[in-house]
Amino acid sequence: MKSPAPQEFTVTQAGLDDWPVISGWAAAEGWNPGLSDGPAFFAQDPEGFFLGRIDGEPVSAISVVNYGTDYAFLGCYLVRPDLRGHGYGLTTWKTALDHAGERTVGLDGVVDQQDNYRRSGFELAHRTARYTGPAPAAEPPTGVRHAQPGDLDAITRYDSACTPADRPRFVAEWLTAPGHHTYVRHDGEHLTGYGVIRPGADCLRIGPLFADTPEDARALFAALTADHEGRQIAIDVPVPNKAGVEMALAAGLTPSFETARMYTGPVREHAAERVFGITTLELG
Repeated sequence: MKSPAPQEFTVTQAGLDDWPVISGWAAAEGWNPGLSDGPAFFAQDPEGFFLGRIDGEPVSAISVVNYGTDYAFLGCYLVRPDLRGHGYGLTTWKTALDHAGERTVGLDGVVDQQDNYRRSGFELAHRTARYTGPAPAAEPPTGVRHAQPGDLDAITRYDSACTPADRPRFVAEWLTAPGHHTYVRHDGEHLTGYGVIRPGADCLRIGPLFADTPEDARALFAALTADHEGRQIAIDVPVPNKAGVEMALAAGLTPSFETARMYTGPVREHAAERVFGITTLELG
């Protein structure tokens, strides 16, 4: 492997105006990023995105987004195809990981990189499968409605219970990003789940889909897809959630893409059984 020439290659923080480059590369890899993801990503940690450049030209990217003092998430690990194998990605990786400090770092790794991630100290937590296909015909279910501004606090608390770290800034942006539609389900006065559907580069993306029970998840899934019959949709389901896998298969979706959730250390306890669809591969 050739080493990059120090005088030519630099790694610096990326800004929101660099996001079209990063998301364009991700789309070319078939990751189908959301069309309005950037502002929500940067809202969580505006210093967590990095670009490697040769003479000012972007050639590599990565994100290491911090959540509080104990947890960070790595994503957007990309190198321009014509410049792979020269060490640019590894140098970008090492530079960006410093941003996490002593935090446990998580990632959703593609299959062909998982051995490399293990060598870097990441351990497998579970597999995630992307299910895709045309949205089925669905009647709007009872007990589910569009989220309202007054739901934000309850949604944020619910989200925190389902994830390894609190992320209120991200959630606030995610719910209201252009093209994003959020639904909530209630049992009396208590929130029993929420979900978001958004436009992606190639199809509609569902994520997150968090719910107390399979029944709640199916109701939310029906609400999210009711207006989109026949349109291509995708949802990333943790494989250990058998009810989530069954929900996707029952909707006629098929597995098309696999990743592995990996961590460098312990994460706080959270209700992983409520995760029927992860939020994004880039930020966890």
